[in-house]
Amino acid sequence: MPASLQKNREILFYLLYSADFGGDEEATALIMQQLTVTRSEVRRAQEQLRAIREKQSEIDQLIKERSKEYDFDRIGRVERTLLRLCSFELLFSTVPPKVAIAEAIRLARKFAAPESAAFVNAVLDTIYVNSTV
Repeated sequence: MPASLQKNREILFYLLYSADFGGDEEATALIMQQLTVTRSEVRRAQEQLRAIREKQSEIDQLIKERSKEYDFDRIGRVERTLLRLCSFELLFSTVPPKVAIAEAIRLARKFAAPESAAFVNAVLDTIYVNSTV
């Protein structure tokens, strides 16, 4: 049985985050163990990861433009990973925008500092509003 959309998003978050550190097979094995998911579920998320990585420079530029008060390089890795993931969902997928943003906020509350959810929400709101104009 395939992973739920929330579980798939968490797998994808872990993969995208570990890719910033040069993620490898060891990271994949750890993800499978920590999230109790199958190799096929991880492979499915790896396909999505490739799509995000192909658009990453475009997504990063958009994040830089929308988070003017924060230097991109000073945004925490967790928050930057969430912004990349959700920006991809907002711009290049069929995930409803409200769902994508709500999931990013949920993941920020789970994996980042308490104030990170508000920051992620603010940046994503500007990306969403400006992408629909």
